[in-house]
Parts: sequence; C-alpha cells; structure tokens
Amino acid sequence: MENTEAILLRRTRFGDTSFIVTWFTLAQGKLQTAARGAQRPKSPLAGKLDLFFECEIQFTRGKKSTVHTLREAALLTPHEPLRRDYLVVQLAAYFCELLETVTEAEHPAPELFDLLRRALVHLETKPASLRAMLHFEAELVRLLGIHGQEGITPAVAIGRAGNRLPSSRPGLLKKLSEAKADQSAIPDR
Repeated sequence: MENTEAILLRRTRFGDTSFIVTWFTLAQGKLQTAARGAQRPKSPLAGKLDLFFECEIQFTRGKKSTVHTLREAALLTPHEPLRRDYLVVQLAAYFCELLETVTEAEHPAPELFDLLRRALVHLETKPASLRAMLHFEAELVRLLGIHGQEGITPAVAIGRAGNRLPSSRPGLLKKLSEAKADQSAIPDR
C-alpha cells in the first residue's frame, strides 16, 4: 500500500456506488484510483471525495490496470471557500483541467502539485481574475520548461504541449475579461 498527498482533479461515476477518481499527487503526479462503494452512506470514503479536496490517500496499485484501488482518504483541506463563487469554481476547475491535459500519468512533479495547491489557496481569499489565470499559465509553462520562442504566449505553448487547450478556456477568458472591465468601471471613493 502507498501513501501520498493528493488533490482531487476529477470524479467520474463508475457503476451504482463507485467512482473513478483522478488525483494530482505529490509523490506520483497524476494518478487514477477506483473508489469502490464510495457512494454508499456508510462508506469510509463518503464525503471525502469532492472536487479540489486535498487528502492524504492510501492506494493499492493495480496489477493489470493503471487504475489503482483507493483504500483510504483522510481529508486535509476541503478548500471550501472556493465554492462561494461560480467564477472561482470555474477558474479552479480550469487549473485542474490544464494539469490533467499537460501531464503524463504517474510522472512525479512535486513543483506542479505545489503550483496547484498555491493557486487553490489564492482563490480561497481572492476573486477569480484574468491575472490569476494568466499567472497560472505562465508558471505552468515555466515549470514544464516549454516557454520556447519569444512571442509565443503561455496558452499557445500549453496547447502545443498538450495537443489542445481545455475547451472551457475561451468562455472563461471572456468572463474574466468582463469581470475585470466591470471592476475598472467602479469609481474610487
């Protein structure tokens, strides 16, 4: 059995009572686990597997699959303040989707785990902003070492590295730009 800190990136229903959970972990990078019976009311995993939750997880490696078996999840940080605003949730989900797109399964990247953790903590106390989105993208490109040629934006570099950008990016970019314009229109008092 292995232990690691992990942030929940994605949770997909699997059968009537189970989930397939995608984590970004400190020790193994992106990792998928089967959380069997997690939706049962008396499951020890009940209430511990939600988007952005940071947990200490125990899992057993699969012998024939890259989907491992989740044995235990101890909630460390629920990042509950993220849920106060829909735009904050969208930006946090975008960060998770970016990491999922540009990273390989089970390739340790503690610096990327730290980037995601810092981004979620930032969004707990600050509103979603275009600046936060662009900063995350720039840091991701720097940490991946894919910044490349001058004149190439971080978004383009990420798109090339992952063969795509998340489909949510254009709509999110528009909403964050509108939010920035709305903030600029508020007169100082």
